[in-house]
Amino acid sequence: MNKEILLKELKYKAIRSSGAGGQHVNKVSSKVELSFNVGNSLVLSEQQKERLLMKLGNRMTKDGVLVLQCDEARSQHQNKALVIKRFFLLLKNALTVPKKRKPTKPSKSSIEKRLKSKKIASSKKVNRQKPDLD
Repeated sequence: MNKEILLKELKYKAIRSSGAGGQHVNKVSSKVELSFNVGNSLVLSEQQKERLLMKLGNRMTKDGVLVLQCDEARSQHQNKALVIKRFFLLLKNALTVPKKRKPTKPSKSSIEKRLKSKKIASSKKVNRQKPDLD
């Protein structure tokens, strides 16, 4: 996956940030909204697109557009850098395929320990019974 080409496919929109802040917040558009159309991407393969739709489907719009927002910093440039960083982290986590688990056999000592504890529990229960007088 080529990050430079992927960066060209991203669309940014500056919006006025919400919350308290007075005059600065009312006149400066510091919140950044990043949108990425997964279906129209030239960088991602079909398998990667399917995986993203499966993993990030709840974060996408009906049109298959991934939308991220950031308004943590006071400046638009910092928010843009933060949202790009967050986007690549999200993409990386969604595209990593988990390794298959190899089933392991229990060790000999653990099997012996289990059988020994079963034997002890069984002998306890036998000792609780009334003895046969026949």
